[in-house]
Amino acid sequence: MPWVVRGEFRKLWIGQAVSAGGTAITTVALPLVAVVALGATPFEMGLLAALTVLPHLLFGLPAGVWVDRLSLRRLLVVSDVGRALLLGAIPVLSAFGLLRMEHLYVVALLAGVLTLLSDTASMTLLPSLLARDDLMRANSASMLNQTVASTTGPSVAGFLVQLVSAPFAIAFDALSFVVSAVSSSLLREPARTPAAAGSRVRLSAGLRVLFAHPVLRPLTISATIGAIAGAVQGPLIVLYLVRELHWSPALVGVAITVAGAASVVGAAVAPAYSTRLGLGRAYLSGQVLASLGGVLLAMAATPLVFLARLLSGLGMPLYGVPQRTLRQSLVPEPLLGQTTATWRTLVIGGQTLGALTSGLLAGPLGLRLTLTLSTAGMLLGTLPVALSPLRRLSSTPTASASEYKPSRTT
Repeated sequence: MPWVVRGEFRKLWIGQAVSAGGTAITTVALPLVAVVALGATPFEMGLLAALTVLPHLLFGLPAGVWVDRLSLRRLLVVSDVGRALLLGAIPVLSAFGLLRMEHLYVVALLAGVLTLLSDTASMTLLPSLLARDDLMRANSASMLNQTVASTTGPSVAGFLVQLVSAPFAIAFDALSFVVSAVSSSLLREPARTPAAAGSRVRLSAGLRVLFAHPVLRPLTISATIGAIAGAVQGPLIVLYLVRELHWSPALVGVAITVAGAASVVGAAVAPAYSTRLGLGRAYLSGQVLASLGGVLLAMAATPLVFLARLLSGLGMPLYGVPQRTLRQSLVPEPLLGQTTATWRTLVIGGQTLGALTSGLLAGPLGLRLTLTLSTAGMLLGTLPVALSPLRRLSSTPTASASEYKPSRTT
């Protein structure tokens, strides 16, 4: 996407691309460390997934204040270096025979804090690097980083795990964050408005922005419900494929790669798809596609498992690109960091509840029934949008700061 990947955005995009590739390896390798190397139970898998997103729930609101007051470039660099050190500790501990589940919990929690700060900073920085008309394509380009990584990373991870073991495969992710830190350090951060740099907005300001707007409100409720239900499903997929279907690590990587390949297609066509259907219908249809995978997974037939991964991968960017663009377009710049962090508190932090519920349900109900129930929850998340004006929204509206009147501390 050369019309978008240019100027300062190119540096941000390159750093994201490299780190996304490493993270895609860890997405497969870390659960395999827990399942294969440490013999994790379903509850431990759910707890590990929950700790990854728990920081969004605990620190999401104050993170918005920090992001609005600190240098975004510096936050990106510090977050990348910190994650490189944390992930690098896993192969070191494994080499000395000291690795335990408790270590994975600590890494997941602290890396989650740094991911919260990094993602909030990058999403806040992105609109200032581009013209508003380029936002849709820029979000598509950013999501393309994730989808290309999801295509190649899991397959590479599966073979790396068999070649050098899961803990040492994670070393590649640690190295990717070093490269990302260098790319982020070269960014020239645009000057920020006085309100964004020094305002003393209350922690609840982001909540008021999200729930006061007739478009952002159903979008927020829908995404939160869908994320919680999706988090019930996510931690169980690797466990299900390994324990119940008896798949090898390499085949697990291939299955996840199918989702990545479909996501590449989805990210590439998302701008045109959203323009053709309208932002509301694009979001709604993408969410429905992504929701159907749980039932197909539960059927256990190999072709249906691959179809499930294909639909999940395709749907994610089809709803992700329009929802990111809507938030960045509708929220005034002085409130963007605060509102982005609040969104992540609700949508990603809410996944903590889903991940913990995953482990609690999978034990008594079994993996297949739990996957089916998670699909029902994800489909339930489409209703707030289907019953709202957002469903009929065709183009991106704009908003001024005067539409939002968050109270301020004195």
